[in-house]
Amino acid sequence: MSNGRLIGRKENLWSRIKRVALTDVGALMRGLNAEDLEKMEQVLIEADFGVASTVELTQALEDEVRRGKLKTEGDLRTALESRLSAMLDGAQNPGAIARAAEGPTVILLVGVNGTGKTTSAAKLARRLQREGRKVLLAAADTYRAGAIAQLQVWADRLGLPCVAGAPGGDPAAVAFDAIDAAVSRGLDTVVVDTAGRLHTQEGLMDELRKLVRVIGRRLPGAPHETLLVLDGTVGQNAVQQGRLFVQAVNPTGIIVTKLDGSARGGAVTALRRELGLPIRFLGVGETVEDLQPFDAKRFAQHLLSEVPVGAS
Repeated sequence: MSNGRLIGRKENLWSRIKRVALTDVGALMRGLNAEDLEKMEQVLIEADFGVASTVELTQALEDEVRRGKLKTEGDLRTALESRLSAMLDGAQNPGAIARAAEGPTVILLVGVNGTGKTTSAAKLARRLQREGRKVLLAAADTYRAGAIAQLQVWADRLGLPCVAGAPGGDPAAVAFDAIDAAVSRGLDTVVVDTAGRLHTQEGLMDELRKLVRVIGRRLPGAPHETLLVLDGTVGQNAVQQGRLFVQAVNPTGIIVTKLDGSARGGAVTALRRELGLPIRFLGVGETVEDLQPFDAKRFAQHLLSEVPVGAS
């Protein structure tokens, strides 16, 4: 399945640009004027690209038009696709999860409640399971009894062990116990689902910092990956959330969820541009298999494509 599933809109980005910003068939020949660029910026902002990404894109395109490099709609589309791909690119192999030199690899999933973090933990565990890793799940979101139960259900479905604490317990203690369990059972990977309540409050970030410290004391060098889970449908709110987590726990990459046809894909560009982190995976559906390694070139192509949902 390709990133084609992500584009489930009635009118794709390129169609909107043509309709709104290129109404004059001679626009490219005469050079994009201020009004053309303003309209293009409007389309990009409405598609959740954010101000910084929008300005970078339009300025680059304007420069190439003025130098006579873009003379047709095809030229402009190719240039836009190329620029988007370059902006989105961030990891040589986004789907490759780190492996610890010694002992189990510890992977944290962080983010606010409602982003699909617990489901993403299960999807990632399934992916690693298929790679032959021996995975243990840790339900360290002790502030939500529902999150503990949900991860335990996923663990049962996948046939994986799950370490959980009591609701309201210490998340760091759960992670510590999970690492102990992995070591004693000879397992090589621990996926830790963390709390995500009230991201605007410093208390949560303090808890996450404590959890990272405790994990590092129990297993030097851990956590080996900290993946930030963000909802692709909330636009610039995801960027604001991401900044707080970047300051607190130094993520190694981003999982963008809920890109199953309803999200405006510009949010992915904004997240990459604003947070300076590589996009590692996309959540594109509800099943445990619906976690795709990010492909910058393919995603840029599909942002501008008229390929229907589900097409390969």
